[in-house]
Amino acid sequence: MESEKKIPLKLNSISALHKVLGFPKPSHPLISLVNYADIQTPYEEWPKSILLNFYKISYKKSLTGKIKYGQGYYDFDEGGLSFISPNQVIACADDEQDYSGYTLLIHPDFLRGYPLDNKIKTFGFFSYTANEALFLSDREKQVILSVFENIREELDNTIDDFSQDLVISHIEVLLNYSNRFYKRQFITRKAVNHDLLAKLEQLLNNYFNKEESLSRGLPTVEYLAEQLNLSPRYLSDVLRSLTGHNAQQKIHDTLIEKAKEYLTATNLSVAEVAFRLGFEHPQSFNKLFKKKTNQTPIEFKHSSQ
Repeated sequence: MESEKKIPLKLNSISALHKVLGFPKPSHPLISLVNYADIQTPYEEWPKSILLNFYKISYKKSLTGKIKYGQGYYDFDEGGLSFISPNQVIACADDEQDYSGYTLLIHPDFLRGYPLDNKIKTFGFFSYTANEALFLSDREKQVILSVFENIREELDNTIDDFSQDLVISHIEVLLNYSNRFYKRQFITRKAVNHDLLAKLEQLLNNYFNKEESLSRGLPTVEYLAEQLNLSPRYLSDVLRSLTGHNAQQKIHDTLIEKAKEYLTATNLSVAEVAFRLGFEHPQSFNKLFKKKTNQTPIEFKHSSQ
């Protein structure tokens, strides 16, 4: 019975979500812009988790309290913008705070036949978790709210041959601005992100120094992100903004430095070094080492003696 309670409520249509939250039926079956203030269903009657079969872009104008961000908690009274892609589970917190704002719901079928249908999948922030929301400056808020208003006006107008083209254009503008503002957030939160980088380096060093690779194999981006309470995509994007390399490249760089240490400071064979680092096959280690250093492990070992 307990397991049944944890199964998320799957909602395949925007109309179904409207019904759950007590909204009136959407004017268009494939897209809707709603105001949180219009929610009629009491919070205690909400499902504990839901799985949406459509995109959800939410702007919360005010968030009270603290939000977990990586390993720490930060006050974000200014609210934020979050993104959910189809087939992601949304969990409703037990201590959900009151907030106001807007949610844009977009069914994938609304984008069919438009370039945005493919482009929207390239925006990495749809893979971020709720605690990695985009927090906007006052100027950025006005930009985002103006785009929402443009979408609202178009949806409120009588639908004609140009309606879908214009709404999709506004959605693309919204996503492009969000991409720009996320890049700004990575820069302005450098102190937090440099702390994250230090924790990641310590985590990787401990992984190899304690030879966890012998039992766990090579460290994965998913494993590191989980240890840091981040989504894999957000971790990679933060690292790329700081170092120019994503999380997988960071793993490889650390691994190669550890391999060099083994090759120069021990009598281990190349195969033994590969095994200690978590490789199942020495050939894979040789290939990666050559790619990173332009030398085979044997050539490096001989050149260092």
